[in-house]
Amino acid sequence: MKYSFILIALLTTSLVFSQSSETDKVKATIDRFFEGFHKQDSTMILETVGKDIKMQSIGQNREGSFVLNTSEFKTFLNSIVSIPKEKTFKEELLGYNIQIDGNMAHAWTPYNFWFDKNFSHCGVNSFQLFKDNGNWKIIYLIDTRRKDCRQE
Repeated sequence: MKYSFILIALLTTSLVFSQSSETDKVKATIDRFFEGFHKQDSTMILETVGKDIKMQSIGQNREGSFVLNTSEFKTFLNSIVSIPKEKTFKEELLGYNIQIDGNMAHAWTPYNFWFDKNFSHCGVNSFQLFKDNGNWKIIYLIDTRRKDCRQE
């Protein structure tokens, strides 16, 4: 009985450390994505995403209605690298909630976005990742964008 308890404790501990290690790898992928984003480095960003990544955003149109917009990833990359170097921008992640099941992960990251040191908007990113040959890749990214940053 004593040995069974020790065996169960060891197995549980190894599963927790394994999950934590994968959680760290998912977070590192997202951090690397944003490192490339802030450096306007498309090569670095491309290292973190799957070849068929999907991107969407939820925000309000001019009439005040909430709309879902779909973007081509290539268009997103081009817009990031074309921001003039004298302009500053920063997406400040406020936390990570990461869930993993096998080769699939989900990360929820609230954020504030700053442009030329002025607050622009806030929201949350929702990342879906796939573990491809041992490397986590972002395969889907949807975000919300709003001016009122009180939690809803």
